[in-house]
Parts: sequence; C-alpha cells; structure tokens
Amino acid sequence: MKKDWHAMTVEEVLEDLMVEDRHGLSTAESRRRLALVGPNRLNERKKVSPAMIFVSQFKDFMVLVLMAAGLISGLLGEVADSVAILVIIVLNAVLGFIQEHRAEKSLDALKKMTAPEARLIRDGRTLKVPAEEVVPGDIVLLETGDLVPADVRLIEANQLEANEAALTGESLPARKRPRDTFAASTALGDRRNMCYLGTVVTRGRGKGVAVGTGMATEMGQIAGYIQQVQDEDTPLQKRLTQLGRRLVMACLAVVALVVAAGIMRGESIYVMFLTGVSLAVAAIPEGLPAIVTVALAVGVQKMARRQAIVRQLHAVETLGCATVICSDKTGTLTRNEMTVRKIYLAGTTVQVTGEGYAPHGRLVCPGNESWVERNRSGIELAMKIAALCNNSSLCKDKIAIKGLFRNDEGQRWKVEGDPTEGALLVAAAKTGLWREMAEKKEKRVREIPFDSERKRMSVVYERTAGGPRHVYCKGAPDLLLDLCRWVWQENGIIPLTAERKKEILQAGEQMAGQAMRVLALAFREIPAGFELEDEAGLERELVFVALAGMIDPPRLSAREAVKTCRAAGIRTVMITGDHQRTAEAIARELGIITGPGQLVLTGTELDGLNDCQLGNIINRVAVFARVSPKHKIRIVRALRDAGHIVAMTGDGVNDAPAVKEADIGVSMGIAGTDVTREASSLVLGNDDFATIAAAVEEGRIIYDNIRKFIRYLLSCNAGEIMTVFAATLLGLPLPLAPIQILWMNLVTDGLPAMALGFDPGDPDIMKRRPRSPRESIFAHGLTRRIIVRGLIIASAVMAVYITGFLAGGKNLELARTMAFTALVFVQLFHVFDCRSERHSVFDLGFLGNPYLVGAVACSTAMQLAVVYLPVFQNLFETVPLELWHWVLIAGLAAGTTLLQGLYRTVKIRRKRRIISLRAEEVFKG
Repeated sequence: MKKDWHAMTVEEVLEDLMVEDRHGLSTAESRRRLALVGPNRLNERKKVSPAMIFVSQFKDFMVLVLMAAGLISGLLGEVADSVAILVIIVLNAVLGFIQEHRAEKSLDALKKMTAPEARLIRDGRTLKVPAEEVVPGDIVLLETGDLVPADVRLIEANQLEANEAALTGESLPARKRPRDTFAASTALGDRRNMCYLGTVVTRGRGKGVAVGTGMATEMGQIAGYIQQVQDEDTPLQKRLTQLGRRLVMACLAVVALVVAAGIMRGESIYVMFLTGVSLAVAAIPEGLPAIVTVALAVGVQKMARRQAIVRQLHAVETLGCATVICSDKTGTLTRNEMTVRKIYLAGTTVQVTGEGYAPHGRLVCPGNESWVERNRSGIELAMKIAALCNNSSLCKDKIAIKGLFRNDEGQRWKVEGDPTEGALLVAAAKTGLWREMAEKKEKRVREIPFDSERKRMSVVYERTAGGPRHVYCKGAPDLLLDLCRWVWQENGIIPLTAERKKEILQAGEQMAGQAMRVLALAFREIPAGFELEDEAGLERELVFVALAGMIDPPRLSAREAVKTCRAAGIRTVMITGDHQRTAEAIARELGIITGPGQLVLTGTELDGLNDCQLGNIINRVAVFARVSPKHKIRIVRALRDAGHIVAMTGDGVNDAPAVKEADIGVSMGIAGTDVTREASSLVLGNDDFATIAAAVEEGRIIYDNIRKFIRYLLSCNAGEIMTVFAATLLGLPLPLAPIQILWMNLVTDGLPAMALGFDPGDPDIMKRRPRSPRESIFAHGLTRRIIVRGLIIASAVMAVYITGFLAGGKNLELARTMAFTALVFVQLFHVFDCRSERHSVFDLGFLGNPYLVGAVACSTAMQLAVVYLPVFQNLFETVPLELWHWVLIAGLAAGTTLLQGLYRTVKIRRKRRIISLRAEEVFKG
C-alpha cells in the first residue's frame, strides 16, 4: 500500500525507511533493496511483435470479402480488378500496422523523461550513480537544472523550486518547504515537501530521501494508466463494420434471387452463374475501404497545411462527431507565459497591453490618456525596480540579444528563469527599460534572495560613478507594505497613512479577484557606509511605488475557437491542475463559463462524489480545477458514459493517460511532451486551440463525403441489380453481359467515387449540431434515397433498353450497348447530385469539385473507347451508337439529375419560407 509521505514528518520518513540522512544507505543495503524492488525504471507491457501486428490486419471481415472479390475477379480474367483489390488490401494493412506500431511508443517516450544519473549520499560519501540504481531510502541531492530521479521526500531545501507543470499543469514553479507536513488528501500540486520523478529543479538546492522508484512513482502511476487504457474502434469503424456485413449479406441474397429467377425462366445455368458472379462483384462495395482511406488521407493533408498532424487516419473523423472537448488550461488555452496585465501606481490602476513574453506593448489608462505622461517618472521607477530586482533573462530563440536589437520580430521570445520575474522583465521592456541598459549606470552589490517565509526579494545597487545606493524590493503586498513608511505619488513622495495603505491593499485584492498574482514594488535610498549585511535595516523605511498584477493569459485565438465550437454544438470543458480561482477567471474570459448554471469543481470535491453523483452533474461542469491524472481519466470516462464523444487536449505528462483514454486525444506539438504526443491521435503543430475547430470542420466534411460515396455507390449498385432483375421478370434477354457489368463497376465506382472524397463540403457544415454517436450511417433518409434513386436508374435504363431492342429490330447487341452506356452515364450524372444531401446541384454548381469534373471526363472517355474502338468492341460485345441513341441516353441520364435538383431547390426554398413565416409570427406575437 502506498504511503502518504507528504503527511509524515522528516523524522518519521527516515525512521520508516531505516536510513540516516548524513550517512545514507550502505552499498550492500542498496544492492539488497535493488534486488527487492527492482530497477528504477518504468515497466513495459508485453509488446506484440511487428509481424503479428501486420498479420492481424487481414482478419477484418471486409478485408476477407475483398480477398474473395479479388479471387473471383482473377478467375474471371479481370486482372486489373484483381490487382486493384490487392492494392487496396495491402494499403489498408500497411496503414493499420503503422497506427498500431506507433501506439506502442507511448511508454518509450515516457521513459525518456527519467534522469540518466542521480547524485546520492551512500556510505557517508557523495557519488553519482545511474538513475536506474536509485532505491527507496537513498539520500538524493538536488541542484538547479537537475531532473529529479525518483519521488523524493525533502529533508532540506535552500530556495528550492521545481517546475512540476508536466505533472500538475501549473505554470509557476513550486517552492519547497521540507519541514511542513500536509493532510493525506492534499493535491499533488500542493505537496510542498515533495519532489517527483521527471520534474525539473529550476532554482536552489536541496536534499531528500527517495520514497518511490520505478512504477511506484507518480510518473509510474501515469505509465500504468496508459497501459490500462484499452483502444476502441472509432464510431466510423464501427459503422463501416456493420455496414459491410449487412451489404454483403443483402447483395448475395439479391444476386441469388436474380440467378434463380433467370434459371427458372430458362436461361443457361452457366450464363446465369457468370452473371450472378459479376453482379456480386459489382454489388459488393469493395471500394468502400479505399474511399474511406482516400477521404481520410485528403483530410489529413488539409489538416497538415493548417498545422495539425494526424497520427491516426480515423482521428479527424472522430473529432468531427465530438460533443465535448476537454482542454488543459496551461499552454493549451493559455500561452504558458506569465504576463503583467495591470499596474497600480499613484492611486490609479492602468493596463499593460501586449501578450506573452514578446516585449511589444505599452501602458494605457482608458479615459485619462494624459495620466501616463504625467506619471512618467513613477512608471520608470517602478519598471527599474521590476527589472533590477530580478534574476531572469529575456531571450529570443535561446539567444540573449542585448538592447534595442531585441525588438526584431519573427522569432519566439522566451524567459530563462522564474516566469514571474520574466513577466516583470517583459513589462519593463515594454516601457523601454532593459536591465542591461540600467546596469550600465548601476551595479548590484548585494542580494537578499526570495524566501517563502519572508515572501520578498531585495537587491542593493550603487551608481558606477559613485553616489547613493538604492535598495529595490519586490514581494507580497501585505508584508511589504508593513515595511513601507512612504508612498510615491504624482506630486512626490508622501507618508503612507493607514487610509492609503487600505486603498493599496484593496487595489491588490481586486487584481487577485481576477486570478492575478500580485507583487508590490518598493525602494529606498541608503546612505554611504550603511552596513549591507544588516538585512533588517536594508528593508526598513521603504517607499511603496506600485503593484503589478500578472496572469498566464488566454490565447488570442482561443476565445473565437471556443465560440466556434459552441455554435457547432460542442461543449468546451477546462480540466487543469491549477487553482480554482485562476481556472474560473480564465474560463470566463474565454467564454467557457457563460451562465450561472455552470459549475466549477475541484479535485477534492470530485473525490467526494461517487460515479453516479458525478454522472448526474457532469453535463453542468464547465471547469475542473486542481485535478490529478487519475481525476482526468475519471472525468473523461464519466463524459463517455453520459453518451458523449470526447476529445481531450493536453501537453504535459499528466495529460497523457486521459488523452489516450478519450475517443480522440489531441496534444500540443511545441509545448507538449513526447509522452503526450505518442499517446495522442492528433498533434497541433502550432499549439493553437483554434486548430481544433478546424479539425472539427474537417472531420464533419470527411464523414459527409463518406456518406456521399455510400449513397452514390449503393444507389448505382441497386440500379444495376434492379435493371437485370426487371429484365428477367419481364422475360427479356439479359440487358448486360457479365464483362460489361465488371467494366461498368470499374468506370463508375472508380475515379468518380474516389473524387467525392475531395469534395469541399457544405458551406453551413459548422452550424449543425453534432451527430449522435449512436447514429446509423444510413440516418436522415439515406436508405430511402438509395432505393428511390436505384428505381429511377433502373427505370431509365430499362426504357433505353426496351426502346433500343424494339427500334433496332430486336438487335440484342445494340440494345445491350445502349443499356450499358445509359447505365454508365446515368451514374456519372448522378454523382453530381450526390455532392450534398442538403443542397441541390444548382446551389453547389457542377464545377465546385474540379477533381470530380476530371474523373467524370476520364470515365466518359473510357466508355466512348469501349463503344467506338474496334479492339474493345469485340471484348465488351458493343456496337457503335448513332446520334438518336445518344439523344435518348443523354436526355434520360441528365434529366434524372436535373429534375432531382429542381425538386430539391423548390423543397428547400419552401422550407425556408415556412421557417421565415413562423419566425415572423413569433416576433409579432
């Protein structure tokens, strides 16, 4: 059972692990423990060999049907069809293999985050050992820049801070307090006496005892969560599996009926057998996997151009039917760059423009523009304190460029050091004050570092040319104000009265109420000869200058993206390890929280709910704050249990299990960890939440295009079968030869069907509600459309066939050629009608999809070659057609599509008119 080490005192922990902190473990004892608990590394689940992964791709039902169709085509001598089907099978197997093989890399990426070496005390000596050899009870030494090698209960700490964003989601480093103890239920981000495997020491140094290694660490638990998550088929995969089985059974039943009817009517058993086999090959939608692959591949290419890298082809489609997007806050909805937003100075709160670490912006005072100029000296003084009482550096692409050259744009600005100090440095730069420039006139001679108890930092600077020294100080407003006697005002420095102090604290509380971190800035001049070692004396009689309020700001594009998703019927839920007040403020600013009925739930509150209680409120929770990786998985599962298709975004290691658990995982490409990227299906190359909205649109387009293909393919196949069946029932000779059926299948089900995968989609696609996860792919009347269109196709072709048969003196070759050609062109015209289920062909036009126009032109040329070239006439049993034949064929083929388009246009306009009249009545009422 895992112990709550953070709830135990240092002495209790050392006693429990039977170790003395100055001497550490002996070499012999460390070896004994290593043999007992195993190496300090993350376990791997048993991997499936690449060969088995590849072989498993051929067990799918539709793949087996494709193999049978290819065999039949080969036996009939249709080498082209057989080769095409073989290519489809291999292509799908390779794609499936790549997807499954990549999924196995998640744990490998997680292992890279463990430290290669660790500094320990063993046998009373300090030494370095491979991180894999660290055992519980080892005394671990930590310094700035170290990657923590195990879960460590701290014993000593000197200004120790660690960046735990990968585990907690917090953008600020956590300051450690080893002598404190915390309640057992304390959230991971608040356990200030612990350091965890894989986190980074950003400041100070410390010593602690290893309390967890390998899979017993917090990182190990995450690895375990990833292993436990089971991969499931996407909604599209489930629908297509069901569709394939039903279609095969239905097609075989109908073909058997046609063959039986022909034999009973007296047709040759051999001829009917060949006809039945040809109809089966034509009717079974063997192109379905190929068109799905094409449609998804096209979507992947479009997304790549928009900075979204799809790791699994089905990911975009699944996101297209998402009803909830669970998003991490830090680095996803926000920039993960602390930014000074407001400054309180001389009794006035002013705004600081600009976002992130780029030093572009200025101070503005809405409604009182002259205030900035009047208080220029106070602003310069406040920014000097911000820049000099600071140990961070502002860099561009990791290069510290001095002075004015920093204002070049086009590169990514970064802060090396504490993010809070970095925010102050950027604010100073926005007013034109750079630390390097200020230090040409003054140099630092003393520093009193920040301490968690003092909650302030002070530095002493003296002029390089001689003169007075100054103390510059920043810290918590309430504590720093107690050390101040004066306050800077527009008309000079005046005494700090109780009333003015109250006003300053109220201004700070207003900023804090907006989830800002607030620091006070103060200074004093000290006389020559003052004892610099007198810390208390240096920090007395201070002059208060300003308050600085800062926050990790939302991305500029995130608000619009949240709005777009809401219009598309998709909820955005924030899930973060950050504090409740901060999370709620950001959520309101982004528009995630828009009404009083939405809830903000913390991890502690979540622990107090059982699954049933959580399920009852899950649809009302907009923000989950202060949550752990385990909480995130539970939230995703609760949403899925409520019937949602869930997308989960994240960047840190703490997000990886939930990203993998969700229906679709989305990771950040820039700020994200390898672990999260490997666990995800979609990687955002620009870390922009707005790209998710684009992915939703693309996913919906893909699903629509697949429905278009199914509609086109099945209505055409239905028309072919009905044509043969109708001729059989009427006692007429078969209207199509077996070879003609196979050729028609290639001409009409090939390029034109594939080109539908390139269709741009309906213009109003992002104004629809998400489709139900349980919705059949035949929903919204698709079955009816297929049957009706099949009847229309069969009726038109039979009209051409009978006319040609009677007018040509019962010339069967001519009649078959006319029926054969009519069937091809009816389908080629019909493909334009299939471009939308909601808009007519007149609304969309015939040229909106150039790939489709090219495909139809190519198929037309192929059919004309079969009819008019002698080398093909003998093979396909065709004869040349005359002008009146073409007039009849073109009239019926085009007429069916044009009349359908006209009917739909009238229907749509009538529907819009009814909606408009009803809205008018409601308005008048």
